[in-house]
Amino acid sequence: MKLIYSGTSPFVRKVSVLLLETRLEDRVEKETVAITPMNPGDVVPAANPLGKVPCLIKDDGESVFDSRVITRYLDSLHGGTKLYPEDESLWQILTLEAVADGMVDAAILMVYERLLRTEAQKSPEWVEAQWLKISRALAYLDGQVSALEPLTMASIAVGAALGYLDFRHGERNWRETAPKLAVWEAQFATRDSMQATKPG
Repeated sequence: MKLIYSGTSPFVRKVSVLLLETRLEDRVEKETVAITPMNPGDVVPAANPLGKVPCLIKDDGESVFDSRVITRYLDSLHGGTKLYPEDESLWQILTLEAVADGMVDAAILMVYERLLRTEAQKSPEWVEAQWLKISRALAYLDGQVSALEPLTMASIAVGAALGYLDFRHGERNWRETAPKLAVWEAQFATRDSMQATKPG
């Protein structure tokens, strides 16, 4: 299999952490790309019509894309404890993963606003509207910390999202909004898989 990725993408980080936690990393070749929404290049659109990473090319040549689809597929391949358990807890795990991914979507839009738009195009109000989404998500997750143990795809997604906030929006100091989540993240960030995939 081949994973097409960008090293700073938090969605890619989710996949990379899963590969390490499930010991599947040796089964996946990695191809790095440098893309933007304005310039997706040729490699990514050939595998994913949306022009986004990550994208997984299976051994049969079929593409699997969107990080949540890739992680679900990869989780089906290993013989250990599933990160998407097939019991009633699955729905909570998927919901928490969706919250984490939504935070990342908003955080990435803030980065695009800063880096890709002209001064005349930039809207501070629009940026703050994105941060408001993130703040609400942080408050929600602060009340759901107990659901992030034991390790599931929800905890990996939340860990990757919080790491991205530190990486791109550290000045916002998200920990003030979510003190219980901050305590959880401080411990979760020490996992070998998180240390090995830290952006920067």
